[in-house]
Order: sequence, then structure tokens, then C-alpha cells
Amino acid sequence: MREISQGEGLLGPLLLARGGVDRSAVHRSDEAWLGAAWSDPATRVLLVHDGNTMVRRHNGTAELVLVSPHEAPDGERYLLGVDPDGVAYFAVATTVPLPAPVPLPKGAEVAEAVQDTPDWADVAAEGLRKAGAVLGDRDAGLLVNAVALEAWHATHEHCPRCGAATTVVAGGHMRVCPKDGSQHFPRVDPAVIMLVHDGGDRCLLARGPQWPEGRFSVLAGFVEPGESLEQAVAREVLEEVGVTVRTPRYMGSQPWPFPRSLMLGFFAEAASTEITPDRDEIAEAMWLTRSELGAAVENGELRLPPGVSIARHLIEAWYGAPLSGDW
Repeated sequence: MREISQGEGLLGPLLLARGGVDRSAVHRSDEAWLGAAWSDPATRVLLVHDGNTMVRRHNGTAELVLVSPHEAPDGERYLLGVDPDGVAYFAVATTVPLPAPVPLPKGAEVAEAVQDTPDWADVAAEGLRKAGAVLGDRDAGLLVNAVALEAWHATHEHCPRCGAATTVVAGGHMRVCPKDGSQHFPRVDPAVIMLVHDGGDRCLLARGPQWPEGRFSVLAGFVEPGESLEQAVAREVLEEVGVTVRTPRYMGSQPWPFPRSLMLGFFAEAASTEITPDRDEIAEAMWLTRSELGAAVENGELRLPPGVSIARHLIEAWYGAPLSGDW
């Protein structure tokens, strides 16, 4: 079954919620299948190091630089899935910083040929923040998956119960402790992100204390144990700006693997409008009408999150049109 992009949902195309391969969980524990897929020269491999991979930009387009298994360096190996044509995709978490030597197209014989090969003129190591918005559906989905898995493996090398070094199994989707047999799976941290509005023509935007002047976004926070998403929305808004909200409305979600979040987007209507910022988390917050928001963005007084973020889509969905002024 082919994974389908979220596409044009309530928030438009969420750029990190796209995909073009079946994640193929049925094959993860099939060692014979994994071995055959890795031996197949048609298999494609994405190299990932510290959240970056090799991206080729050419004539306004961008694509991942994928290699064959025999060209991939040593490193932990993760099955990413299989496309509709039966091509398998893996990621290899390499310890070698990128850019690293990669195979050249059309049988080029020396690395220096990269400089003279038009198709490879713009190859560089990039991460999701930079490349996620310009990659196609398949490549964006592959990179989100690879980056999230790499981040989890890098921080879960030892068993949390006994401290023993764990072993990677299930195509990179599980770690097992050889001492106590416990199984450990990739962790995802749910976080709510919400645009608060007054039910009329104003929305609430805020700036974190670590952000420069003029950089604003919506509110967000992690879901706590034993808490529903709607409860998390209300709690976070009250904690951060002292505003009570009602009728949270779910709008969409997308992965945010920095390192392992899932952002769940909401609209929430304010039941009170007096702002009392928590100064540890919020440097300033303000209500803006649509006309005030549009003018502030246009004259450069206010900059918004980049288009790859769900925050930007929440703001533009409420505003009713695209806006400029990226961070």
C-alpha cells in the first residue's frame, strides 16, 4: 500500500507530513528479506549524519542524493520502506560528517569530476529545516523518517533498565537489551501547537525570550502524562499567556523530528483576552487583527515561522491567504 501525503487538508500541504513509500513494517523482522533487499543493486540508500543528508539542487529543483548499498559506508542501517515499483529504501547513519565522497553519475572516474558535472554542481549536506520545503513527496518522507530514527538511536544506545548496550533489530525500528531481553521502540513526543483567536478578527502571537525582536509565532507545548490534547491546549495557553480558551479545534498534524516531536495543530477561541506572559517562556505577546498582521509582515516589523512549519500554516489558515516574512 502506498503512503499518501496529507496533501490539501485544512491547513494546506503540510510539508513534513508527506511520503511516497510504504513503510513496510511486515518486512522489518524478516532477516532473509532484509538481506536480499540490501544485496539488490536497485535498492537506494540515504546517508544521514547529525540530521543532514546530501541534497542535489539544480535548475530550481531539489532531490536527495541516494546511493546503492555497495556504495554506502558502514553504519547503523534503517529500513525506510518500499515504493510502488518495489524499490527498497534504507538509511545509513554514518559517523563520517557530510559532505562525504559519493558516487558520481554516468561512470565518472574521479572525484574532481563533480566540479565539471552540471547535474552535481549544487550538491551539499542539508537538513530538514533547509531542504524539507523543496523536496518532493517521496524524498521529504524519506528524510523525515531517517532523521527521526537517527536521533532516537543516538540517544538510546543503552538499556534504561540495566545500562547494557542495546542491539539494533527490526530494520532499525527496535533496540533489544542482550542482558534482560527488554525491547525498546522509537519514541515520539506529542506536542500541541495552537493559534488562539478571539472569535472575531484578532489572533494571539508571541515571541520567545530566546528569539530576536520581531520574530513571532503561535503558542505550543508538550502533552503531559495523563492529559488529553484538548487539556494540553488549555493548560499551555493559560500557563504561557494567562488566557483561558474554549472549544479547541483540531486542524492537522505533522512530524517535527527535532529531535522527535509530533506537532498536533489546533485553533482555540479565547474566553478571556487579558495577556499575562510567563516571562520564563514568553518575552512578549500581542493580539493582532488581520489588517495589522498583514501590514506588520509587509513592512518587516514582524517575521513569521518558515513554510515548512505547521505554525506558519495555522497562521495563514486563520489569516486566509499566504503571507511573506519568513524567519
